[in-house]
Amino acid sequence: MIETRESISEYVVLIGIITQHQDDKQSEEYLDELEFLTLTAGGKTLKRFVQKLDKPNPKTFLGSGKLDDVKTYIDNNDIGTAIFDDELSPAQLRNIERILNCKVLDRTNLILDIFANRAQTSSAKAQVELAQYQYLLPRLTKMWTHLDKQKGGIGMRGPGETEIETDRRIIRDKISLLKKKLQSIDRQMSVQRKNRGKLIRVALVGYTNVGKSTLMNVVSKSDVFAENKLFATLDTTVRKVVIKNIPFLMTDTVGFIRKLPTQLVESFKSTLDEVREADLLLHVVDISHPNFEDHIASVNNILGEINSVDKPTIMIFNKIDAYTTKIIEEDDLVTEKTKEYYSLDDWRKTWISDIGKKSIFISAIEKSNLDEFREKVYASVRELHIQRFPYNDFLYFE
Repeated sequence: MIETRESISEYVVLIGIITQHQDDKQSEEYLDELEFLTLTAGGKTLKRFVQKLDKPNPKTFLGSGKLDDVKTYIDNNDIGTAIFDDELSPAQLRNIERILNCKVLDRTNLILDIFANRAQTSSAKAQVELAQYQYLLPRLTKMWTHLDKQKGGIGMRGPGETEIETDRRIIRDKISLLKKKLQSIDRQMSVQRKNRGKLIRVALVGYTNVGKSTLMNVVSKSDVFAENKLFATLDTTVRKVVIKNIPFLMTDTVGFIRKLPTQLVESFKSTLDEVREADLLLHVVDISHPNFEDHIASVNNILGEINSVDKPTIMIFNKIDAYTTKIIEEDDLVTEKTKEYYSLDDWRKTWISDIGKKSIFISAIEKSNLDEFREKVYASVRELHIQRFPYNDFLYFE
């Protein structure tokens, strides 16, 4: 069998740093996530490079010695792409690409590329294209001098890269046209939301790849695309759900991530409006992920940016079927019982106990505790419905 271009992985190296604001453990976690992003984009990581710095080098991000190590490995192993875990300035990007003589991407560019590959509808495509052009605009100098090296692959999907398209005036015109197009889409979506009638709106939010779409499929008996990759869902999906005697609308939204590019937060305004206008949030968390608390904080930060952090919320701790914990032997009197040794019962006794009835542990894929999930959602939706429509008593007779 002859391998096609699509079946061959693009080999990459990952590069991160350890600073006073990001210790070695955090750096490793971020690179784990960057490797997952790379896999989602179609690449295969061969090696990671990490350097301890007080702050990134303003010219080359890494120190000259470490950058030489990266170059040697790239040359000796025929690597085509180097991906940095932080956003690079236009100057850093130009300098690093000149030294390494290969394609250089940063985390922002990688995420934009994944979004470009995943976008299906006209709305999602326009939102991603706008974010890409906003990212591209200050980097046009680099694009002019390296057009001959652009042969596709990770980071090269989306807007074309011909010389005329990289002219600043043309790019600004494209950004202006895309903004107008998205304003029109925003108006259409706003009308759609108003036409959905007097129904309570529930939005699924959470970090990417926590199982929102799987939960949506189970609860609404629909077939929303779900996959064990980052950003499997970009387009907002709305389904009518009925629990007992109360109908409501459930929305599956794009997943969040640490260091989410500001261009995407802005360009996906119409998608995030579904969250802003929701009456109830179901914050889905992957309890099996060792850094799920950081994921919660990241999601809350973005909810804060869109003025939605104070909405009524139920915390859905998903993937209990995949949860594992380290075991301390009975005769081990030295090892401290840190979070990595917590059982699910231990977690229930932590800060999670403070939110009490506003939390639940489930497995969407195994359909565990879904009856309790439905009861909690029903109670919250019913309470909101009574507040909004106090005279519709007939709805509540069972």
